[in-house]
Amino acid sequence: MAKVDVLLGLQWGDEGKGKVVDYLAPNYEVIARFQGGPNAGHTLEFDGKKHVLHQIPSGIFREGTTNIIGNGVVLDPITFEKELIDLQPYNLDIIGSLILSSKAQMIIPSHRVLDAAFEKSKGDFKIGSTLRGIGPTYQDKMARIGLRLGDVNAKDFDQRYQALKDRHCETLDRLEYDYDLSDQEAAFFKAIEVLRSYRIVNTEYLINDLLVKGRSILAEGAQGSLLDIDFGSYPYVTSSNTISAGACTGLGISPRHVGEVFGIFKAYCTRVGSGPFPTELSGAKGDKLRQQGNEFGATTGRPRRCGWLDIPALKYATMLNGVTQLFMMKVDILSDIGEINLCDSYSHQGQDTEEFPVDFNEDWSVNLKAFKSWSHHAFNSYSQFPDELKAYISYIEQRTDVPINLISIGPDRESTILK
Repeated sequence: MAKVDVLLGLQWGDEGKGKVVDYLAPNYEVIARFQGGPNAGHTLEFDGKKHVLHQIPSGIFREGTTNIIGNGVVLDPITFEKELIDLQPYNLDIIGSLILSSKAQMIIPSHRVLDAAFEKSKGDFKIGSTLRGIGPTYQDKMARIGLRLGDVNAKDFDQRYQALKDRHCETLDRLEYDYDLSDQEAAFFKAIEVLRSYRIVNTEYLINDLLVKGRSILAEGAQGSLLDIDFGSYPYVTSSNTISAGACTGLGISPRHVGEVFGIFKAYCTRVGSGPFPTELSGAKGDKLRQQGNEFGATTGRPRRCGWLDIPALKYATMLNGVTQLFMMKVDILSDIGEINLCDSYSHQGQDTEEFPVDFNEDWSVNLKAFKSWSHHAFNSYSQFPDELKAYISYIEQRTDVPINLISIGPDRESTILK
């Protein structure tokens, strides 16, 4: 029986998962998304063009690949339709290659409004939500009142929709939040008709049948491990399990079917929204890193917070996920930047530790290790890397005890080096 390889981010998201999935897709017959929703922004660049996918798996551009949206995903029909429209110029066989889980939860217009109302009610303690309705949809899932994609084909779908909307409106009225759903509802029901034209099936049966037949499958994660609902920097996290275990519950596969676990990380760190960020750089250095790395959200456009690589956090994520191979992204951004630092450990009340803190505050500090930057020029192989870059890569491998087998030196799919 075949195995499911898992690809996921090891930081706070935005690591470059979309590019790597697109790069690896020719090696797989199936690409499956297992969690998250339209808060994800997977960016792919090839043939001089930039593409951003939010819900559709990143293998959609590879002919002959089956793309599955698993049960762990929350799907917004309006965003889904917009993605389909954006893909029309590329003449892709999306209806033939895309399959959706009947058990995936559905985002309805009032979920988005609830998201904004909840965030406003938090005042100074905002989490930094993308306001896409993700959290409220997962809340309804756990409360066992949500709508699932399979419901669109039920005879009483309109009544089910209205019942859920009424619940939301009661909450919004208690919060005294002003809203108007008319435009969004019109777009929603138009998008539902589009959704009904796609295959909505029990994908857990499909995936397990494909495994029995020996098909190669890659599970594509969204967000990052440090945003995991259980193991991330709670409460500044997303609403799903972003680690490799989430692939099992988000697709309906047994843990014994998991093969390689590819962990993606940037050569530095970024974070969007609120929450602790031990190595964050403020001032000119952070601004330079942001500009050179074009660190602005693919989904929201928000500027990302930037900082040095955090080794204890990377080791923590590697441990949680059982990472077998590391993929290092954006090494080109650190070229010609001057002295590079990374966090080698933390200090807390006079004691050094490598344990990722539950709450990083003023009682904590970081212990930095300095490295020399490298000159920017075209590389075609690992052997051509400057010694300074090789030293940086070698140290990370030594500290994590996991090999770095892929290095990205630019946004295009061709700017990828296999070590």
